Amino acid sequence: MAKIHAFHLLNDYSGSPKVLRQVLQGLAREGHAVELHTSLSGSGFLSDIPGVRLRDNRYHFIQSVPRRLLLLLFSQLYVIVAGYSRIRSSDTVYVNTLLPFGGAILGRLRGARVVYHLHETSVSPQIFKSFLLLWVRLCATEVIYVSDFLARQEPLDKPRHVIWNAIPEDFILRSAAHNSPAERLENVLMVASLKRYKGVNEYVDLARYCPELRFELVVNASETDIDAYFGHEQLPANLTIFPAQTDVHPFYRRADVVLNLSRPDEWVETFGLTALEGMAYGLPVIVPPVGGIAEIVPDGQAGYQIDGRDTAAIAARLREWQADPELYRKHCGGAQVQVAHFREPHFLRRILPVFDPAVSTTRKPVHAVESI
Repeated sequence: MAKIHAFHLLNDYSGSPKVLRQVLQGLAREGHAVELHTSLSGSGFLSDIPGVRLRDNRYHFIQSVPRRLLLLLFSQLYVIVAGYSRIRSSDTVYVNTLLPFGGAILGRLRGARVVYHLHETSVSPQIFKSFLLLWVRLCATEVIYVSDFLARQEPLDKPRHVIWNAIPEDFILRSAAHNSPAERLENVLMVASLKRYKGVNEYVDLARYCPELRFELVVNASETDIDAYFGHEQLPANLTIFPAQTDVHPFYRRADVVLNLSRPDEWVETFGLTALEGMAYGLPVIVPPVGGIAEIVPDGQAGYQIDGRDTAAIAARLREWQADPELYRKHCGGAQVQVAHFREPHFLRRILPVFDPAVSTTRKPVHAVESI
């Protein structure tokens, strides 16, 4: 029986493994034999997927960039050697993000179909990004993009599918009972990686700028990493920072608005799953004005598109919602309307056939608007 071998570098609680979990669950429910090659050194969204066999890629996160690069290269070499005898030409190799290039090389060596699922464009330095894209060009049979923006940004001469991500159905069900708009905007939330380019410093500045509001920041990092990152500065009293969470629902239930402050010149958001999660709770969102995330948040309808470095402009919108509850409720309603376009069943109906060779070779490439 042909298998699907999925490859993902780091199993954590960020967006791309969350999307991968949805796809692999769908494939397993359809009866596909699925093996996932990823890091088993810690827990994440990929740790326990029913019907999916896990194999260790011997990778884990290291703060030192040179050592991390060396470990990445070792990990991908290990994947190629360890997996060589297990993959057949009738199998499909599924490479999630640009990073696990060893899976693509392995698939090409074994004559298997290689499907890349691209989530990112902001990879640095440029020479490293070019290295990763080289393997896409050499090995990929088909490419899935998470947004029109990303397809335009990283054009590849391959059969392509533009398929927007979706909110898991269990998330929708849990949020349904808690998406009534608040009477007054008081609580601000951001969920992000603990990186400067994700706008965490701007979020701290915004908390200082708006002492009348309460701010919560959930970062994909440990308490130790948080202390190391912010240890040198006095944080505002109205800001609380939380480490990586297995359950983010309590934070969305407390929030009145969700922010994404990624710096457009350093990290262009190709989709923006946390914005969708906020809208699933009927919350307006403020997101960058560029990238795939701008495709899913209509400016002035479900929130606003504002450069995260413009603290004064963001603060003005927050205070505008505070002063005008009717306008705030209008944006909450717009968020609920918008998130209906990003339901998991639509997503799976579009993406799962890509992994069926009999269907994929005869069907037209999927475009994002078809996932609505």
